[in-house]
Amino acid sequence: MRIYSTLAQLLVLFILIPACAPQSTGQPPAAAETGQVAIPVLSGEGQAPGEPYPAPAEVFQPTPAADQPYPAPGSPVVPPASSSGAYPAPGETALPVHGGGERLRIAILPVVDSLPMVVAQREGLFAKYGVQVELIPVASAAERDQVITAGQADGMINDLISTLLYNKEGIQVQVVRLARVATPTSAQYHLVVSAASGIDEVSQLKGVPIGISQGTIIEYITDRLLEREGFRAQEIQKIAVPKIPDRLALLSSGELKAATLPDPFSYLAVQQGGRFLLQDSKYPEYGHSTYAFRKAVIDRKPQAVRAFLAAIEEAVARIALSPDQYVGVLVEEKLIPAPLEGSYQVPPFPPKGIPDEWLWNDVLAWATAKGIVATAVSYADSVTSALLP
Repeated sequence: MRIYSTLAQLLVLFILIPACAPQSTGQPPAAAETGQVAIPVLSGEGQAPGEPYPAPAEVFQPTPAADQPYPAPGSPVVPPASSSGAYPAPGETALPVHGGGERLRIAILPVVDSLPMVVAQREGLFAKYGVQVELIPVASAAERDQVITAGQADGMINDLISTLLYNKEGIQVQVVRLARVATPTSAQYHLVVSAASGIDEVSQLKGVPIGISQGTIIEYITDRLLEREGFRAQEIQKIAVPKIPDRLALLSSGELKAATLPDPFSYLAVQQGGRFLLQDSKYPEYGHSTYAFRKAVIDRKPQAVRAFLAAIEEAVARIALSPDQYVGVLVEEKLIPAPLEGSYQVPPFPPKGIPDEWLWNDVLAWATAKGIVATAVSYADSVTSALLP
């Protein structure tokens, strides 16, 4: 009987095993066939439909917690007070950015626009993103251009007119980010009149010599603002005073009735008795400054430049979180004159972005009309968003 029982059990097993086995469809599982994990396909801003997501060096934003929503589009991104973890907190770069320990040398002008670089250096943000940054002080745009041309610095803050001059005979530098822009509530360049000028209306400037630095963004801003106010070219009179301290002194003494000055020197002029007459906050599409790097450096150290920009992005967010605490830094680093410490307000700095092609074309048209450049210079070759974190 024991033998029959055993045979019966075997017979049941022979019947059940084929029924439980998986049925072949002729198509093995995709993962087993390819040896790869399937990647979800999404479509989003800056991404072609059907492109695998995320692609190398792109940025994604993880779904925020319900109690910490992301800011609305266009509003500044502010990181939390403490974010030292390996995975970025909301507002920081989502995919890891690391400069590989590469070294970058940046020519730094004593201007407010340089504040994010100073903050990134002081607060260890360059080190956080794996890039060594040496800030090389330069006293003027002319000195900045000398060290860049000599290869003694890799990057700088400049403007589109400067970039045009570099690239008019070949691409030497590329703009990689906006450093600062005028906004309707924050001016970057100001047309100031002296207390003794007797000028109360913009229309009274017709035929009055205005102190400027020739062939620079100061002259560009002066022309564009007055043109928007209805001035014809022959009604705009200018006198070249290249050095800002000289322009400020002549304005304060009354020897100049009017001058175009950048922030913060315009505020110092007003503190000394001058008066704001016209500012680029009225026409904010013109005021700007940019971060630019030598093309050879970008080609050789792209990850280092991307890491530099990631640190700048976080510095901008920290400044936006508590701008008043950085006024002292501006004074310590001589980015604003000491007399302004009690009254100066730190301006907003833009989130990551590059100058629009419209602005490039407008600057190019102005520079061509002035004889500063003789041929068209390519926007696509001179401005790139590829390194934004």
